[in-house]
Amino acid sequence: MKLIQQMVLCLVLVLAASAAKAQVVYFTNEKELANKIVFVTDQASDADLVVYRTEWKSDAQPNSGIWYETEWRSSAELIVWITKYRSEADWVISYTTNKSEAGFRRK
Repeated sequence: MKLIQQMVLCLVLVLAASAAKAQVVYFTNEKELANKIVFVTDQASDADLVVYRTEWKSDAQPNSGIWYETEWRSSAELIVWITKYRSEADWVISYTTNKSEAGFRRK
């Protein structure tokens, strides 16, 4: 029984860690390095994801749209390339200055 509890705890920790990682973001200039290709719109109503940029890594939350942008690709869990073409994007994003507006709208 103890082994099962340890395995469940380990699984929960791995899942929690992998979910939290997606909010530490690095923007690349090289498309082939990106995990996600995004198109930026000014209209939040057109966005799949509304993003709030935080200055504090500790504010980044899993699947919340609260992004901490890192300067180092090696420390990022999500590598993003911005496209000029909406049809090429995995996500359409819009930025907000209001933390409470952040989050997925579609997809």
